Amino acid sequence: MTIDHPELCADIIRAARAMNDLGINQGTSGNVSARRPDGAGILITPTSLPYDQMTPADIVHLEFDGGYRGRRRPTSEWRFHRDILRERDNVDVVLHTHSVYATSLAVHHREIPAFHYMVGVAGGHNIRCADYATFGSQALSDHILVALRERSACLMAQHGLVVVAKTLDKALWLAMEVETLAKQYIHALALGEPPVLSDAEMDRVLAQMRRMSYGQAPHLEGVDDSPRALDA
Repeated sequence: MTIDHPELCADIIRAARAMNDLGINQGTSGNVSARRPDGAGILITPTSLPYDQMTPADIVHLEFDGGYRGRRRPTSEWRFHRDILRERDNVDVVLHTHSVYATSLAVHHREIPAFHYMVGVAGGHNIRCADYATFGSQALSDHILVALRERSACLMAQHGLVVVAKTLDKALWLAMEVETLAKQYIHALALGEPPVLSDAEMDRVLAQMRRMSYGQAPHLEGVDDSPRALDA
């Protein structure tokens, strides 16, 4: 059998296995998708198949009109994967988990407010919780799209977590960051409702994050505090 995009299919499987290895997913409850290199659809994990049994031939080719090719059916959550990647041309990966702390907040329909500046990694002043709808339904996909507006992560009421990113590695990193924030927030709530950062401060945080690049410290406004390489 000829497999289209075998390297990307293998990378999707590695990401799915990594979710469980990192402790942010259990069994086959999560799912992963990535935009096809030709842009004509997406590649997505199949339904009900343990990740350690998956091969590249099991990854499903899903078209934006809902048609699919492959020897297996796509995950039951294919609608929100398809809809996100169809609507958001600034991302190429969707990752969904049932991580414990994020899901614990989601069962109470609680968003994650700006109790910590790192909430900004999801793109805004908070990490929203999408309204509840039956898993696999179009209504759930519609709610997630609303919660993800100007965001790269959201909780799903009584369900789990969704993150979006340009790459699989970045999606895994973001899922871990959101799960860590959810854990910290739950522990903070044990002491009472924590204070939150102001909108003005979160605007500064987001601007600072946009200025950041890998391997380079952020520049404070009006201050040249960048590291300087020394001659050997």
